[in-house]
This record gives sequence, C-alpha cells and structure tokens, in this order.
Amino acid sequence: MDLRGISTFTDFFVICSGTSEPHLKAIAGEVETKLKEDHGVRATAIDGFPASQWIVLDYLQVIVHVFHHAKRAFYSLEDLWSDAPRVEWESAQSTR
Repeated sequence: MDLRGISTFTDFFVICSGTSEPHLKAIAGEVETKLKEDHGVRATAIDGFPASQWIVLDYLQVIVHVFHHAKRAFYSLEDLWSDAPRVEWESAQSTR
C-alpha cells in the first residue's frame, strides 16, 4: 500500500499472510535475510512474534506486516488505510 501523502511515519505497507506460526516465522525470516543479503538493509525494529500471529518489520520507509490469516482479517489494515492506493507486487525475477 502506498502511504505517501497520507502518513507521516512511513511510505509503504507490505501486508502478507501465513497459515501457521512456523509459516509466519519463515516469512519474516526470509524478508530479513533477503533484504540484508541482497541490499544490505536491516530492520530498525521488529515487533511481535509468531505466537502473537502478527510480526512487524520496520524498515522506516517500508513497514512489513506478517499476519496469520485470521488476524489479518480481524485488524483489516487494508480497510483502515482504504484511502491508500494499492501497489501490485512485482517479483524481482519478473523484472530481470
């Protein structure tokens, strides 16, 4: 979601879902690893844990939310920030 112009604390939200606690941990771990290895970027803060069913990785301009499916529906960030334009995901492989 593109929050530029409507948020004072970040430019983008990346919101994704997992199906179990190990899945959430794996998603968050892969985001951390790939950004560090491929771009030398580290999160300034990480909050939550798999048992909470919501992990937040804060990269300042981009905040990554990793939800369990049920928690994502409950918190419904897409509805809360409904005035933010959606940005379609494009994998790095498709741009090469």
